[in-house]
Amino acid sequence: MKQQGTGRGHEDDWWRRLYGDGGGAGGGAVGDTGASDAPDTLDDRVASALRALAATGRAAPAPGDTPERPDPATGKPPGRAASPPPPTFPTPPAPIPLQATGPGSRPAPPRRPVPSPRGAPADTPPSAPPPDGPEPGPLPAADPAALDELVPDTALDGSRYGSLTLRAASRRGDLARHRGDVRRDALLTVRFGSGRHALLLVAVATGPPAGEGAARAARDACAWIGGAVGRSCTRLAEDIRTDQRDALRSGLQRLTDRSYGTLRARAEERGLPPERYTAALRCLLLPADPECRTRVFFGVGPGGLLRLRDGAWQDLEPTVPDHLPRRAPADPTDPPPPAADRRADGTRAPVGPFLFRTAFARPGDMLLLCSAGLAEPLQQDPAFAARLADEWSAPGPPGLTDFLRAAQLRVEGHPKDRTAVAVWES
Repeated sequence: MKQQGTGRGHEDDWWRRLYGDGGGAGGGAVGDTGASDAPDTLDDRVASALRALAATGRAAPAPGDTPERPDPATGKPPGRAASPPPPTFPTPPAPIPLQATGPGSRPAPPRRPVPSPRGAPADTPPSAPPPDGPEPGPLPAADPAALDELVPDTALDGSRYGSLTLRAASRRGDLARHRGDVRRDALLTVRFGSGRHALLLVAVATGPPAGEGAARAARDACAWIGGAVGRSCTRLAEDIRTDQRDALRSGLQRLTDRSYGTLRARAEERGLPPERYTAALRCLLLPADPECRTRVFFGVGPGGLLRLRDGAWQDLEPTVPDHLPRRAPADPTDPPPPAADRRADGTRAPVGPFLFRTAFARPGDMLLLCSAGLAEPLQQDPAFAARLADEWSAPGPPGLTDFLRAAQLRVEGHPKDRTAVAVWES
């Protein structure tokens, strides 16, 4: 009992040194065993303990730590073992560059920087623009009352009928993307009829660069020629099957002339001169009948018509405008020409040089119809033409995404909208 009382006395002495009058705010010497008149509350005791620890130079316990109880034999807190130093790990060696080790292997050439798009800072890092062209820039400004005037950045389509496979893509050019302008190229792919009597029409139109409503004019041109061909599809398909070239030429010129007359009438409604609301228009007629391999091209304005045969390009663009009279023969079913499309004598005004050509397709051929944005680099850049010929000479037609990727390969100095329609023959 005596030994136990002695230990308890040491412990009480330690607590009195912390909480007695000497360590608290109530007076009295340290070691005084008398009762303290300091308030005996939890907050008072915590404050007193903090002051005592500060006076002895010991750190206060962190919030949430459990106070260490003193050793009953010595009245002092137990010592702590020194913390071991943090473990150290060896620094890993730098990675070894991979090299090709097979026969004929060569070191990889240094990566060539991708040219920055027009308007981008000269110090743009090479990885900023993707290799196949810059990301679309600002969205074109929209009028809430005319949202049908908006045009998507890219259009993609395709189909297969009989012996032909069709791929079509239209993409906004780098310049229009940078400026936030709409795509002025329009694309229409449509089928009239069914089975062996079906007739496919592909129309490509490009509005003038400075024309107000140029994108709308291009879409109107495609829609109106599509409607005119659709209403005459049975007769046109029969003329193609029986190789009635003269009838085809005169009939298609009449339909084209009528469509341009409607464009001029629409320009008058909008208060624009006719040359401001117009479009270059190029079309292909493709019979779905596998026994008929005649392909018909017609249109007005710049662009390209090429054939890829045995890995080489052949230019099929008509070099001389068709010499039929500028006013097609009268058709009793034609409505009278609109006022904006009439000469003083009441006849229809000319629509410009009409282009017409037929081509016979062989298995393995690829026929390409394109807007000026693709025709110009094909005609002016031999390396680009060779690359496209290589891309599209592989066995079998490409998928839609592969076709789009090849059709939008960038060529320095050619930032226009680009539309391509390709027909693979099997």
